[in-house]
Amino acid sequence: MATAPTTAEKSGARGSKGSSDGGPSRPGARNRRFRAPAPRLLLSALGLAAVVAGAVWALYGSDWFRVERVKTSGTRVLTPAEVEKAAAVPLGAPLASVDTDAIEARTRRLLPRIESIEVVRSWPHGIGLEVTERKPVLLIEKGGKFTEVDANGVRFATVATAPRGVPLLVLDATASPSLRRFGADRLLEEAVRARGELPAEVARDARVVRVASYDSITVELTGGRTVLWGSGEHGPVKARVLTALMKAAPKAGHFDVSAPTAPASSGS
Repeated sequence: MATAPTTAEKSGARGSKGSSDGGPSRPGARNRRFRAPAPRLLLSALGLAAVVAGAVWALYGSDWFRVERVKTSGTRVLTPAEVEKAAAVPLGAPLASVDTDAIEARTRRLLPRIESIEVVRSWPHGIGLEVTERKPVLLIEKGGKFTEVDANGVRFATVATAPRGVPLLVLDATASPSLRRFGADRLLEEAVRARGELPAEVARDARVVRVASYDSITVELTGGRTVLWGSGEHGPVKARVLTALMKAAPKAGHFDVSAPTAPASSGS
């Protein structure tokens, strides 16, 4: 004879129907899953969007941050007006939109005397042009004019009057195999290298740097004195030896440090 289900069995049957995965159902779980965003979160998002839009408008659409003035610093030979003309900073443009890289490239291209230039935004209305000019260490004379050469061997300007204290470069290597082997540019680099490694007190008196070959560079000083430097190699050693040699023979007229291990001086 069949027996009626107990109360516990009825309860288990109801539990198995309440959840498809065997667990108890959670009233309202499905409704919570699709709940709308809280009003506070929505208001925060709208506020942030308004702030961003306001900032963009202030930087690009308003008259608050526009270029009204340009200031140049660091010039020695060039004038601020020359630099500002080459820079062509767009007056009236939004300060944030100024292409500083383009200004730097354009100014250096138009004014080779400029070694570097930094374009700086000066909020709220200014642009600063911070210039570093090339400095000549040698001069090449041709046709009564002088081409300036910097410490990197760059020919950057031609002037009618030689700057004071800058020695002339004389390339006498026409008949030397060095000219064919190394080329004029390499010999120029060696002359610049030798000039840059002279002791400071000697460099101040240098008037001519004469290149006869790759390994025969002579520096002519004031008072008719000469220094046979040799090649551009071992420059720091040669500088120390030359300083000691000049102290040991202050009245000598010729100093030879081409072989720094066997220096010599002569004349008086």
